[in-house]
Amino acid sequence: MTRSNTITSMIPIESITSKIFLIRNEKVLLDKDIAELYGVKTRILNQAVKRNITRFPPDFMFQITADEYRSLRSQFVTLKRGEHSKYLPYAFTEQGVAMLSSVLNSQRAVQVNIAIMRAFVMMRKFFQSSDLLARKLKELEKKTIKKFSAQQKQINIIFEAIKQLIIEEEKPIRRIGY
Repeated sequence: MTRSNTITSMIPIESITSKIFLIRNEKVLLDKDIAELYGVKTRILNQAVKRNITRFPPDFMFQITADEYRSLRSQFVTLKRGEHSKYLPYAFTEQGVAMLSSVLNSQRAVQVNIAIMRAFVMMRKFFQSSDLLARKLKELEKKTIKKFSAQQKQINIIFEAIKQLIIEEEKPIRRIGY
């Protein structure tokens, strides 16, 4: 196994997908999580980005607002002392992460980017299959309701017929003769 394959296989896709958040209707990774995956400090990552800021338009990277950050912090299970920066983090979209590979040109950065791209693709496929499954379930529900109402009508007719038989059976029988 080559060194590059070792890095990619050392980072489980699940550990990457757990760091992907939905902010402003975009799936993003935060700067601190990307830096951790790359094995660099967040400050170093952000400095490299700022030196190449023209490569990161707003649809590739944006700084999250204080409200968005508070909302994210409420999702974190444990808050370790000093773990959260006094600066608002940057959020990188899938395209922004891809651009990072040209800014951080180490072998590890390239391999981590490959793993991150695979995680984004896996999530996209999952959401597409979930949407397809939801649509098929809705179609099945509609068909079942139609069939059920047709069957329900038939069942109601049968019950009405049974009730009529019961009513006729309860009528007193007139005797003929003595």
